[in-house]
Amino acid sequence: MTADLIRELQAALGPGGCLTGPEMAEVAKLSDKTAELTTDELPIALLRPESTAQVSQALAICHCHNQPVVPQGGMTGLAGGANVKPGEVALSLSRLSGVDEIDPIAGTMTVRAGTVLETAQRAAEEAGLLLPIDLGARGSCQVGGVISTNAGGLRVIRQGMTRQHLLGIEAVLADGTVLSHLSKVTKDNSGYALGQLIAGSEGTLAVVTRAVLALKPLPRAVETALCALDSFDAVIRLLERARRDLVISAFEVMWSDFFVFGGGEGLFPEVPPFTVIIEAEGTGLMETLEAALEEGYVQDALVAQSLTDARRFWSLREFGATIRPIVNLYNLDISLAVGDMEAFASACAAELRAAVPGIIIYIYGHVGDGNLHLTLDLPSTDPSLPERICRIAYGHVRARNGSVSAEHGIGTYKRDWLPYSRSEAEIATMRAIKTALDPKGLLNPGKVI
Repeated sequence: MTADLIRELQAALGPGGCLTGPEMAEVAKLSDKTAELTTDELPIALLRPESTAQVSQALAICHCHNQPVVPQGGMTGLAGGANVKPGEVALSLSRLSGVDEIDPIAGTMTVRAGTVLETAQRAAEEAGLLLPIDLGARGSCQVGGVISTNAGGLRVIRQGMTRQHLLGIEAVLADGTVLSHLSKVTKDNSGYALGQLIAGSEGTLAVVTRAVLALKPLPRAVETALCALDSFDAVIRLLERARRDLVISAFEVMWSDFFVFGGGEGLFPEVPPFTVIIEAEGTGLMETLEAALEEGYVQDALVAQSLTDARRFWSLREFGATIRPIVNLYNLDISLAVGDMEAFASACAAELRAAVPGIIIYIYGHVGDGNLHLTLDLPSTDPSLPERICRIAYGHVRARNGSVSAEHGIGTYKRDWLPYSRSEAEIATMRAIKTALDPKGLLNPGKVI
């Protein structure tokens, strides 16, 4: 059966389109950034289609053979959503790349799923436009994966999540059926929004092959500042003031331990309890900060005088100058109402330190959109630690009506914790949708639900 499957796939995808054995081992990726898998056993094959037609053919063949398929993009995820196991087939979109069209009148980009996000961003800039989606993994993540996970990123406060920029989509169902609605219009109430359903489904409902994304005018000059604050209440006051006075494109907060870990010690006379990176389009940032300093809720501020200064500030937030490596890394990505963030951070950190002696906790996030990240340095590789940590952290999230996943998705890492954020009725409805579109359960099995 497997030999027949491979022969059919190789015939459909041509040279280099279906890799097996040692040829596959050189390029196959078993895991995303979670590095979850400990086995070196490879999947049955690595599929590398070059067109939507080839994706359709490959999925139709696998469907006939009842063969599970795991779609893969840039493999930059943090939830195990693209990890592949023995007995499965990996489907990489890396060769299905390129920008098909930029329409400056409609303000849209039609792009293939395997296109690296930074490549798409640069293409938009060359056309005098902005692709508003931006992630720290921009240099390696792919557009299809960004859509499939509904990724957020650094500038959600201004630009919104990926779904908000998705106008049209082309995707292939598990049986090879192609859904193509590459619309360029913003207003489209012609029935169910299938593209919005597929976005964020993490490859469990369909494989994204192309998309139409909305572009915006390039922003005016951007001002960036690094602010020192002595309380979270002061952070909220600055956020309120900035929202009122400025066009904010980013508002990032770092608790003191993370600020030091990122290499910030020495930038201020003393390490502040909270540090905020604020980025605003146009002018007015200096005046806003002067008012905040006079009113006493900002203790100090550094305003970038050059692009180099701005990059230095952002390097603190993006681990660009970390003082030491994290040996046993574990990440949590949650969202809460902004007013609940400080209480969550204090209570969760205290309980984690009591339950896991020796744990080191770094907290930071996109406060303007309610997203917090906890980067944990675990004291050992004890396999029981992740479950204990999640039970504590997600318990605090559930108590505050938050989400166990703000932007990284559910994958396998958070699948068992999904009931902490979604009701039984919601999860049952998700299962019903999955069954309707993929009755054999072949597409990215075991992920999300």
